[in-house]
Amino acid sequence: MNQAQISIIIPVLNEASTIEKIVKFLFEVVLQEMVAEIILVDGGSTDGSLEMMRKIGGVVVVQSEKGRALQLNAGAAIAKGEILYFLHADSFPPKGFEQMIVQSKAESGCFRLRFDPANSLWLRLAPWFTKFDSFLFRGGDQSLFIEREVFESLGGFDERYKIYEDVEFINRIKRKHDFEILNDYVVTSSRRFQENGTMRLYFHFAVIHLKALMGKDPASLSVYYENHIK
Repeated sequence: MNQAQISIIIPVLNEASTIEKIVKFLFEVVLQEMVAEIILVDGGSTDGSLEMMRKIGGVVVVQSEKGRALQLNAGAAIAKGEILYFLHADSFPPKGFEQMIVQSKAESGCFRLRFDPANSLWLRLAPWFTKFDSFLFRGGDQSLFIEREVFESLGGFDERYKIYEDVEFINRIKRKHDFEILNDYVVTSSRRFQENGTMRLYFHFAVIHLKALMGKDPASLSVYYENHIK
């Protein structure tokens, strides 16, 4: 990619405990000449996240319907940057991430992944697999960068998906465009593993992957997720 400005897009739903941390971190590490804006997209928070975001200076705050695909598309629709960078509210990219993105020769890509805290053997081992180019080891926690023109040509995220929207979109990207796994790490919260149990959560993720491979519709994936994962 040539030198270009990046729009950072973060979907938010009840992230009052984390949103200030990620924004503060980004303000501290990004080079302003490379980042056009930070866009926070609230999907109907009820914990004060929206009010908190509106008090943070230097960010763009928008609202959309609940659903990560809806929120990500809403952020992309108003973004000014030539590169869109989708980041979760509890995921921290490596220092210099914006330089790595603009220096990438690929049209899209992500980083590898680490968990914090990594308080089990599997949480320390699993990130090793994220260096491999397989949908089994891809997800929104690793963040996603993509050229705006490519994003628009693909129609963005499929809004029928309430979950799995990240994997589905990356699969579509890779059918037609370059995708690079950058050799550094996004550090993401392991809170879902603490709440659900590490092996239990990985089991349910595996079932969701299997259902998607079998051609199950987006609603079916959502129902399974809601019934088995907190």
